[in-house]
Amino acid sequence: MRADRVFVYGAAAGLAGDLLLGDPRRGHPVAAFGRAASAVERVLWRDHRGRGALHTAVCAGGAVAAAVLASRAVRRSPAASVALTAAATWAVVGGTTLGREATAIGDALAAGDVEAARERLPHLCGRDPQALDEQQIARAVVESVAENTSDAVVGALVWGALAGVPGLVGFRAVNTLDAMVGHRSPRYLRYGWASARLDDVAGWPGARLTAALAAVCGPDRRGAVRAWRADAAEHPSPNAGPVEASFAGALGVRLGGSLSYGGRVEHRPVLNGAGRAVEFGDIGRAVRLSRRVGLLTLAVCAAGRVLRQGRGGRRPA
Repeated sequence: MRADRVFVYGAAAGLAGDLLLGDPRRGHPVAAFGRAASAVERVLWRDHRGRGALHTAVCAGGAVAAAVLASRAVRRSPAASVALTAAATWAVVGGTTLGREATAIGDALAAGDVEAARERLPHLCGRDPQALDEQQIARAVVESVAENTSDAVVGALVWGALAGVPGLVGFRAVNTLDAMVGHRSPRYLRYGWASARLDDVAGWPGARLTAALAAVCGPDRRGAVRAWRADAAEHPSPNAGPVEASFAGALGVRLGGSLSYGGRVEHRPVLNGAGRAVEFGDIGRAVRLSRRVGLLTLAVCAAGRVLRQGRGGRRPA
């Protein structure tokens, strides 16, 4: 079986598994990777960029190496290769869990239970929930859905199309490391620098594809493109900027502004300033847009992999 078909069949099966089952409640491979990365950190941590770079190389490099070995072990069996790709895709994408968590918060806000929404918000993002009102919680959820559509779905599929199972696993490893040590706290400002920069590089193609597809399948295509072009570059994150701006324009809402992480207040630029304030009903709209973007990403990546394979001739899986 050609390698492009292995990816297409496996990625489709893995994405279907995520849609039907969501993330496993126990024994999640990403959680296991996180525990291993924490153990490595306990050994290597120093307030130094070099130590942080070594931590990134050991953890991300180890995950990719394991994926390469697994791919080589099954390469003579098309069925096993498809199964491995499906399992890896299911393990690294998280679109269904993202949608469920966002919807649960939206339901709490719709019921007028702001306290329940605050309690649920840390399941979705790292912001301080206690000082947030209903509108601010809704805004945080929509921004998180937008950013995590790229991080939890699109970016992984893009790297899977480019590099197979090692690409899927490598992207999730890098993204997980960034979430663990890539933030600007006193402990990780230097130690997490390498993980944060590598995540910026790895997330670049997926973020642009996410923004483009949000414009293609969103309710307001022109608004998405306009907000992306006008506001994305003002965002401090090179990848979250295009994604959040495109979602804001597509949904006709205003994102950005002040937020708090771990007691640190950040003042981010407003995205799609002509839009209205976010309401709890926009959470469901953002989730539906995220799902459409994820499904369209699979089609785009599958088509790209088939075209690339066609130009390169037949190759074994």
